[in-house]
Amino acid sequence: MAVKSINLTKAGKEKLESELEELKKIKRPQVIERIKRAKDFGDLSENAEYEDARNEQSFIEGRIQEIEYILKYAQIVENGKSRGVVALGSKVTVSLGGDKVGYELVGSTEADPSSGKISSESPIGSAILGKKVGEMVVAKTPSGSLKVKVLKIQ
Repeated sequence: MAVKSINLTKAGKEKLESELEELKKIKRPQVIERIKRAKDFGDLSENAEYEDARNEQSFIEGRIQEIEYILKYAQIVENGKSRGVVALGSKVTVSLGGDKVGYELVGSTEADPSSGKISSESPIGSAILGKKVGEMVVAKTPSGSLKVKVLKIQ
């Protein structure tokens, strides 16, 4: 089975690499020390500190594996502004229901709508992908269709 590449912006890759380093060099050793201290309290069957530390260790190890997987299959995509079309990494201003809204189009692993980063696979992201300034598209969202007009590409 072929593994699908994971699109990332350069900034997204750097952020993941930084998080991975922090998990491996700081958080992993801290939780190992917590587990060691908790074991010193004796009976592990009723030791809440030990159980909490083991749960945190499981989360950290899972996140390390997830980031390593993403980075292994990452394809860094450059901003497409030079072509004049919306591409991964583009910062765009769109008209959405009469309101001007700014987005940065990113890969699905980087998406964070609360900070204006939308996935190229989301309804709005996929609708504006490859469009030029002035083009109007319809994005089919779970709550209905939205008319989106590309106003500016950076």
